[in-house]
Amino acid sequence: MRRKLVVGNWKMNGSRTSNAVLLSEIVAGLTASGAASAVCVPAPYLAQCQAQLAGSALGWGAQDVSAQASGAYTGEISTAMLQDFGCSYVVIGHSERRAYHGESDAQVAAKTVAALAAGITPIVCIGETLAQREAGQTNAVVAQQLGAVLAAIGNDDVAKLVLAYEPVWAIGTGKTATPQMAQDVHQVLRGELAAKNAVAAAGVQILYGGSMKPENAKELMAMPDIDGGLIGGAALKAADFLAIIHAAD
Repeated sequence: MRRKLVVGNWKMNGSRTSNAVLLSEIVAGLTASGAASAVCVPAPYLAQCQAQLAGSALGWGAQDVSAQASGAYTGEISTAMLQDFGCSYVVIGHSERRAYHGESDAQVAAKTVAALAAGITPIVCIGETLAQREAGQTNAVVAQQLGAVLAAIGNDDVAKLVLAYEPVWAIGTGKTATPQMAQDVHQVLRGELAAKNAVAAAGVQILYGGSMKPENAKELMAMPDIDGGLIGGAALKAADFLAIIHAAD
């Protein structure tokens, strides 16, 4: 059985004061849950997470990382820097990075390789736009995005991935894929993983990242290939985030 995983993606939100309250409330509410949980926060707040969350059940990570180890890459953040702050996870290839910063499948693959080499779990984001879905291209798009990553890593590394399926048309729009729609894509992704390493594929956590909320979390996570959520807006409210974590039980 794959353990459920619920990860909050704070995006570009937060302040030292509000973060301290939010993290305290989440940690206090993490009663004996069977699910793993973490928050991926803006880089300036990684030190705050490390100081406040060390020894707790709530993990933490970053929202992006460079494929480069060091050097003249102004504004970039290396895996070694993430290691300095005890990061367990890093979100890679989020649809907002792909759309607003032009990240290619090749760049996403290179960042994944860098994270794996550093022992940081990459949460690789994959998903189609509304136009692509309406054109019947969903399966081809997600297979291409994942294929670039799988081509860049070794067979043994498949087990170290976390995937997040995020239908771009459902992020922040209030729209959500039905549980069956999401399951269908998750099943395609697991099939792509299995073509690389069938044994490892059975254990990879595939999260749903399209407006999961307390109201729909349980139904979504009841699907056989939906192993948790990558949570946006709901992760900024302790009660909502905790409700999703507990829905995973």
